[in-house]
Amino acid sequence: MDAHARTHPDALPAPAWNAYLQEARFEFLRLWRSPSFSLPVLLFPPLFYLLFGEIFGGNRSPEAARYLLAGYSVFGIMGVALFGFGVTVALDREQGLLVLKRAQPMPPGAYLLAKVAMAMLFSAIVLVLLSVLAATVAGVRLPPLQWLGLVATCLLGVLPFSALGLWLGTLVGGRGAPALINLVYLPMAFLSGLFIPLSMLPGALKSIAPLWPSYHLARLAQRQVGFAEGAVPWLHAGVLLCIAALFLFLARRRLAAS
Repeated sequence: MDAHARTHPDALPAPAWNAYLQEARFEFLRLWRSPSFSLPVLLFPPLFYLLFGEIFGGNRSPEAARYLLAGYSVFGIMGVALFGFGVTVALDREQGLLVLKRAQPMPPGAYLLAKVAMAMLFSAIVLVLLSVLAATVAGVRLPPLQWLGLVATCLLGVLPFSALGLWLGTLVGGRGAPALINLVYLPMAFLSGLFIPLSMLPGALKSIAPLWPSYHLARLAQRQVGFAEGAVPWLHAGVLLCIAALFLFLARRRLAAS
């Protein structure tokens, strides 16, 4: 330690974890102050749950309210992860921000960890809003452990969709990213049994449902609210883990080449 650092305690280097914390804080503030991101991802899932589950649903049964709670929970975290990663990474690449960050003495992985923390926090807000609506308006009643299980399952489900969003963000520029993500996000949500049971879909669509990561997360979430009997948790979790690893690998290759 030099004489300046010994005589000026404020000059001491900050702890290594502070760089990760600051990067996560700035990432959250960046998106929180972007209404085009924060308002849709935070409000659309609760609003859709309220409209299609209750107001337009004709006083659906409690079972339907529980089923849709799981579905819209998965739908909500998918939107946060896909848009939070896909659009911002595409914009950062297009504006040269990734090159700038590589030139800075930022710890390895701080950029991605900050985005994961952002996605987790926004997802937690979505899940709290959905849970409050389900408990107060829809009359959903679950034991505390099932509420916690649903939230924990969905938060862990942020990881594979973050990896998918990261990869999608490496494929196009900032202007094309929202359109590409919507082409993936919306069909995948409808074809995974999030809003209606798979048994109501045509046979061909039902048979390919296991191809979508949202199907596997939906099965885990539905199991937490009393559905998806016969689902094998470790199998669905393993598929989601493999999907996260695959798209993270593909995204890193493209980022390294750019």
